[in-house]
Parts: sequence; C-alpha cells; structure tokens
Amino acid sequence: MSATDFNHYVGIRILRKQSNGVTVECRIRKELLNFAGVLHGGVIATLADVAVGQSLMVRGHRTTTVELKINYLRPITGSKVTARSHVLRIGKTLSTARVDVFDDKKNLAAVALVTYMLLEGRGRGIAVKRS
Repeated sequence: MSATDFNHYVGIRILRKQSNGVTVECRIRKELLNFAGVLHGGVIATLADVAVGQSLMVRGHRTTTVELKINYLRPITGSKVTARSHVLRIGKTLSTARVDVFDDKKNLAAVALVTYMLLEGRGRGIAVKRS
C-alpha cells in the first residue's frame, strides 16, 4: 500500500489489513498537538479518513471523501494513536465505514462515520473524465 506525501508527512502508517478494514497508526509528536497539549482533532479526523481510504484502496477502488462525521470522546496524549476502520457497505457509487480511534492505552478516544465516493475500480462506481 502506498502512502500519499501528506500521510507520510503526518506520520501515518498501515499496521494491519483486516477482512473488513485496516488499522493505521500515527506516532504523536509535538507538531501534531493543539494549544492544550493534546493531539489536534484534525489529526484524529485525518486518521479516520485514511483508515477508510486505505480499506477501499486495497480493494481496488479509487475514491474521494464525501462526508466525515466524528465524535471526540477523550483527549489523546501519549506516544501513539491508532484507528481501525470497519467497512459497512460498498455500493455502486458510495461506500460507508465506521472508524474507532484509540489512544496508546487502548482507550476508545473517538468514533467516526465516513462516506466515500467510488470513482472507479473493479468495474464499479463512476468513471472520472480527466481534463
């Protein structure tokens, strides 16, 4: 699985592929903290987004995010954060997944529901005309 430059910059890596999703990890460093000294919510949302995108990519789909809804349950501190995606449905043009985000003590810290548009792949979805 290849990572985008952005994912590499943030420090996201794939830990495991599961039958219905993937687990990604990010080491926490000071550049990723907010003014309160905890992991920035945007980093957590990024992890959720990447976990779903990678789940679909390994299935041969090219995608783009349509919607991401996240509930932050606790602040994240420590040395790492992990996100585990669970693909709920892959349709003709849309896919929906749930993501559970954990701190380094394995406490549930956030949950997300993410919808992706399938651009092409495996004969499903819509073809995108490039200009």
